[in-house]
Amino acid sequence: MQAGLTADIFAKLLARLDPDRERAGERYEDLRRTLTRFFELRNAPFPEEQTDEVFNRIARKLFEGVEIRNIGSYCYEVARLVCLEALKGRDSKRASLDHSHDVAVVDRADEERENEIRLSCLEDCLDSLPIENRELIVEYYKESKRVRIERRKSLAASLGLQREALANRAQRLRDKLEQCVKSCLRRKMAI
Repeated sequence: MQAGLTADIFAKLLARLDPDRERAGERYEDLRRTLTRFFELRNAPFPEEQTDEVFNRIARKLFEGVEIRNIGSYCYEVARLVCLEALKGRDSKRASLDHSHDVAVVDRADEERENEIRLSCLEDCLDSLPIENRELIVEYYKESKRVRIERRKSLAASLGLQREALANRAQRLRDKLEQCVKSCLRRKMAI
């Protein structure tokens, strides 16, 4: 349990994740890992702390009686806002440093440029895939954990594949995309 959450509030959060306490704990840990990874991928300064903040906000809303229909989607939206706040705070702190104002502006510009290039490379690499592979990889990684599992089952069935075969195919596509993005980044960052 995190600092800032009472046992009652935390129990309410767990109950909302799943009525079965053990499954709720597993779902909480899965969601926690997903959120932490979300913040890491967006270069948030303290991913673990931002993840705690997401859970604190959601738990408070639940305790206040707010009805949350899809907790996974709601977590994502709260995480997105927390991330924006964290990045904005990091940028303002960076800009306020006396001795490194010019360096901070250059670093921020470099980060923004690198993020734009990375996104451009991913889009280019996705576009280079045959349409059926592009659709497969996008569908494979869509949605939150619970929904994603069901989506993958139906995707495998629609393709006439076992789930393991689908996972292998998706992993090969992901590896191919990673190599493509790395190669693209090396080319574009050298410019």
